[in-house]
Amino acid sequence: MQTTDILLRALDADGILRLTLNDVARRNALSEAMLNRLGAAFAEAAGDPAVRVIILSANGPAFCAGHDLKEMTAGRATPDGGRAYFTRLMGMCSGVMQAIVNCPKPVIAQVDGVATAAGCQLVASCDLAVASEAARFSTPGVHIGLFCSTPMVALSRNVSNKHAMEMLLTGDMIPAARAEAFGLVNSVVAGAELAETCTALARKIASKSSMTLATGKRAFYAQRELPLSKAYDYASAVMVENMLARDAEEGIEAFIEKRQPLWQDA
Repeated sequence: MQTTDILLRALDADGILRLTLNDVARRNALSEAMLNRLGAAFAEAAGDPAVRVIILSANGPAFCAGHDLKEMTAGRATPDGGRAYFTRLMGMCSGVMQAIVNCPKPVIAQVDGVATAAGCQLVASCDLAVASEAARFSTPGVHIGLFCSTPMVALSRNVSNKHAMEMLLTGDMIPAARAEAFGLVNSVVAGAELAETCTALARKIASKSSMTLATGKRAFYAQRELPLSKAYDYASAVMVENMLARDAEEGIEAFIEKRQPLWQDA
């Protein structure tokens, strides 16, 4: 029986919401319970005007070990061998990853420890990621006869094709410095500086207009799926609407007048 809260939530005065994976005994695996909690947390944060930026962190030596393989194995004990269960579980996981991308609030992964398989997918799904020197990453499904196909979706949208294929085909664990070189994380810092670095980054982002951040995040992920000319058409239309927003008018006036803008988040 679960006796601890597997996902901790803390919102500070700057509008920074910290979501902390706290299922340490299971290495913060993406169990059904964890996926349900994460999905609900991101849905709630998306609609909460008090939340401006989200930091996703974890307690224990593992950031996230991916799916709970024992739970998945138990799911085979059905007449269909687990097909319906696996279909539902993959749908839940994919839904959480898309909820992060679709959330109007920027999401920063604070990674200390290992992030493997769907845990690596979780990092790749976040808008930004900062890792400690102790962090390590892998998509090790090939070791157990299970190609990391769903982690591949997020991974391949963050790193080059050859780097993604290297991780997927070998299953090798890569150190934080190499993950930074691949583009999987933004920066690597000493473990003692990790939380402070992520908080400072979150505060910097939280100081901007939330309307502008939401507009930009939505546009970024939408335009990258379009052909070049259509991407420019789409982005141009977004710029027009953004220019007509109150915060854009205020921001430009503040720049011209050499003062700090007063955001209305509208």
